[in-house]
Amino acid sequence: MAVRMTKAWRPLEAASINQLPGQLGVYQIADVAGEILYISFAGGRSLFGLRGELQSQLEARDPDGSKGFQYRVEVNTSYQTRYRELLMAYQHDTGDLPAENRANPPPNLGRISPA
Repeated sequence: MAVRMTKAWRPLEAASINQLPGQLGVYQIADVAGEILYISFAGGRSLFGLRGELQSQLEARDPDGSKGFQYRVEVNTSYQTRYRELLMAYQHDTGDLPAENRANPPPNLGRISPA
């Protein structure tokens, strides 16, 4: 598995989200240009897993789907580790965390040097 998430972006809209599994995993939210705004996860306490988390994101960001937000997901039972890995890779690439992760970063986030 690549350190960076490489899956294709999908539109953050109800029709797309309803096809998602109710499984554990990680996700990224991006703007219309593909700039990552937020990285998070659907964990053991997430109601309906990835589908539920992304439905919440849609409701909070763009209920009518007109702003062009995008998302991508990875089903992963080691979601905490993968979440931190994605944050560290983003930080390595850009020098900072995604805009919406800066206010509440996970404690003791390490550093990686992906190839």
